Amino acid sequence: MAALALAGCAATPSAPPPARLGLKLAPATLGASISLQQHLTVERNGRTDQLDAALEIDPQQFNMVGLAFGQRVLTLHYDGVTLQSWRHPMLPSQVRAEDVLEDTQLTLWPLDAIRQSLPTGWEIQQQGLRRTLSLQGEPVMVIDYSTALPWGGKIDLTNLRYHYHLTIESVSDDVAEPTTAP
Repeated sequence: MAALALAGCAATPSAPPPARLGLKLAPATLGASISLQQHLTVERNGRTDQLDAALEIDPQQFNMVGLAFGQRVLTLHYDGVTLQSWRHPMLPSQVRAEDVLEDTQLTLWPLDAIRQSLPTGWEIQQQGLRRTLSLQGEPVMVIDYSTALPWGGKIDLTNLRYHYHLTIESVSDDVAEPTTAP
């Protein structure tokens, strides 16, 4: 899901930003098993790119396949310990598997699971259908949901640090309802 968001990060900012968050939550901490088809649109510096993705998460693993123009450009597999990835040579080198996993977890995982894994200085808050990730009190990412269930509709993610906007439109193939609220 976040592969396209990170494709939008391909341009290097003028000043290097601080290190990434480094979030890697176990698939089981999602509290649900989901299978989604997603359409992603990323906007950055006046450019718009689109990607389709298939995402499957169960307590044992996270799997994602990203497609552009009907061709596979990214594959991710994460078992809670090891992240394996394959990427098409046309995909910018700045699109990192770790970043794709992190953005996906920040949008879909429950707040409590995220909070327990945040390094010092980071915090995440949610008010209504808006989630805000901050570093030392400064907002880094704002995520707006169209429904209370994160994978139930449209998600608008604005990354204030890397200056991109990602729109995620999800269609659920199969969802086991979560055991905890987002």
